[in-house]
Amino acid sequence: MRTIAAIATPPAEGGIAVIRISGDNASGIAERVFTPVSGRNIKEMRGYTACYGEIHDGAKRLDDGVLLIYRAPHSYTGEDSAEISCHGGIYTAKRVLSACFTAGAVPAQAGEFTKRALLNGKMSLTQAEAVADVISAQNEQFLLCAGSQREGALYRRIRAVSDELLSIVTLIQAWIDYPDEMEDEFDGSLEAEKLRHIADELGSLVASHGEGQLIRDGIPCAIVGRPNVGKSTLMNLLSGTEKSIVTDIEGTTRDIVEETVMLGGLMLRLADCAGIRETDDVVESIGVERMLKKLGEASVVLAVFDSSRPLNRDDERLIERLDGKRTLCVINKTDLEEKADIAALEDRFADIVRISAKDPASVKLLEKAVSKIAGIGDLDLTAGFIANERQRICASEALDHTRKALEALESGVTLDAVGIMCENALDRLYELSGEQVSDTVVDQVFRRFCVGK
Repeated sequence: MRTIAAIATPPAEGGIAVIRISGDNASGIAERVFTPVSGRNIKEMRGYTACYGEIHDGAKRLDDGVLLIYRAPHSYTGEDSAEISCHGGIYTAKRVLSACFTAGAVPAQAGEFTKRALLNGKMSLTQAEAVADVISAQNEQFLLCAGSQREGALYRRIRAVSDELLSIVTLIQAWIDYPDEMEDEFDGSLEAEKLRHIADELGSLVASHGEGQLIRDGIPCAIVGRPNVGKSTLMNLLSGTEKSIVTDIEGTTRDIVEETVMLGGLMLRLADCAGIRETDDVVESIGVERMLKKLGEASVVLAVFDSSRPLNRDDERLIERLDGKRTLCVINKTDLEEKADIAALEDRFADIVRISAKDPASVKLLEKAVSKIAGIGDLDLTAGFIANERQRICASEALDHTRKALEALESGVTLDAVGIMCENALDRLYELSGEQVSDTVVDQVFRRFCVGK
């Protein structure tokens, strides 16, 4: 297999840049571009050892740096590998990489290092996909999720279900091929119970896709309420900037102001919406319509009420639209004299937090309350999640075939037909884990990787 090379660090100025080389001739290429000051023979260096020396392109000195050697199979790719660390200038890194190409390496394709790790049995396909997720993680929860995936959490869940399904397929096949040699009668009720358990596990796995998406992309969160209850002040508090205009004039926010913020480790896609009220202002009416649409799309709603003013018809209109939504009732302006009927709000909402959006200390109160209402805090982020659409489709199809097999078994359909349905489910699970997957699928997975990984 050809020996590949690429810059493994971001294309920017920094302390160091790393050029990664992998393949049968990794040591030979490193020897042509790197001379240890100690005079060591690079081809004789053991794995996980390093040396300091000069980097050159032919007779031309490029830089000084450090060479690390990894020996197969104990490397990231499972092949002989080398990493050259040079000073982190963009031009310098490109020149060192060019020298590696002159010495016989070829440019690595997107994700090719991780692809080789997959092909050499160093990781499963789901673990390889998790590498890209670790790189792109933008919040603590998703980083923990992706890290667990990379350690094999999802693969282990798939493997456990696959083994159960395989045992059923094996038993059915034995009954079809060798009915006279089987000691016990075929117990359809027992196998049906096993299929029900498998279907439950797959259903849970498919459902985890939605949770994973929320953790990865952020929770859509709408800030709603009547005009001048403090929605924009709350938006500015959570975003840490003057994102929304704050005035005493009702109807100041006419369009939706959006911002992605981190709150206690949660990523929220906040939307500061126009205040809900009846108005003859055409522009403000459009803002109210957009607010209602955003309210429908939100996974979590922060419904803001002004404790310093009595509740009115606009508050009631909002409350009526919150049925079935994950809603946190935010009672704002608690630093002022209380005039709102708080008891009425307590009757309507299970989750309430009292704050003053002008007080930075309110952020801590909101962190705890939003985590509870979002339901993320109770999730086991290390359990393994369906992380992307490819995985979701495979798991959904496996679930569909399992349910059909269960229905067929309970309806008295012949065992060979039940076995085929179970085999179809098993094929989808093997595709999910990468144990039986086409080159086309593998290429699609690694297309979203950076070149140096």
